[in-house]
Amino acid sequence: MFNWSGLIQIVIIAVILCLFYRSFIKNTSSERLVRGLLGLALLWAASFIMSWVHLDLLATFLHWTALFLSLSLIVIFQPELRKFMALMGNIEGWGRIFRRDAGPRRDTRALDAIVSAVEYMSAKHTGALIVFPSSLDESAIERKGVRVDAIISSELLLTIFFNKTPLHDGAVIITADRIAYAGAILPLSQNNLNWKYGTRHRAALGLSEVSGASVLVVSEESGDISIAEKGKITKYDDLKKLRGRLEKIMDK
Repeated sequence: MFNWSGLIQIVIIAVILCLFYRSFIKNTSSERLVRGLLGLALLWAASFIMSWVHLDLLATFLHWTALFLSLSLIVIFQPELRKFMALMGNIEGWGRIFRRDAGPRRDTRALDAIVSAVEYMSAKHTGALIVFPSSLDESAIERKGVRVDAIISSELLLTIFFNKTPLHDGAVIITADRIAYAGAILPLSQNNLNWKYGTRHRAALGLSEVSGASVLVVSEESGDISIAEKGKITKYDDLKKLRGRLEKIMDK
């Protein structure tokens, strides 16, 4: 007998899983893990179906194969499991699935200061790493560095990233339009990257793979400006487009 209640529940569950996948998993290193789990689930389902139609030998084979692969996944996907658990612990990030646009920013002084500093550092080939943790599980950061808790200014950013200062090799963490920490150490991505990407890019990608953070990078070698998000890095040659993207990131 057709059951509307059951159908509605299935649709709701499917929508929630789809939103969760798009918000937390898609384009991250955990995507491989999820695909493996889906394949494993299909294998388990096939074993039950074979048992139901009395193909007992095939059902037993599929059952033991699925059991063996279940144990193997723990070893094969150990790095992905750690990253996936970091994402699951990202409590603040759950709210952004259903969050609506908060509207235009009223005060753009912090944004102006960041864009101005980044433009100058790009021209002077000064390396920089700036983290925007809109939904960051702080445990993903290996070491936060030195607490600053200062109003964002281009002068302060330029001072921090000046190559003679002790904190210039680390990352600056921006929270609530303030510089919260400087000299932070980020987890490095284990993925194979293009030869032109250095340690800063690897660190930016590494954090974006295990959290909802967006990380801006200024290359010391080329002066290129890039932003890492969800395990992908995008280069910005146009400051207008960069500003537009940063505005959306800081409005989250």
